[in-house]
Amino acid sequence: MNPEHLQLLVTREMPYGKYKGRLIAELPGHYLNWFAREGFPPGEIGRLLALMHEIDHNGLKPLLEPLLKSVGKR
Repeated sequence: MNPEHLQLLVTREMPYGKYKGRLIAELPGHYLNWFAREGFPPGEIGRLLALMHEIDHNGLKPLLEPLLKSVGKR
């Protein structure tokens, strides 16, 4: 896993949909699960959503807390 990808999770906002404007790291699990079932979009946003889904699915979201604090989101 690339550390820059983790940084993107806490700085990149969802560009569309119900959670437009919310940080990828703060998307709810049910939304990430929906993408996992229906298919992740192409490109960087899809890769970040897939990474966030894996983190959420494996109960690792607390590992992002220090990064969220460093960008002033928590």
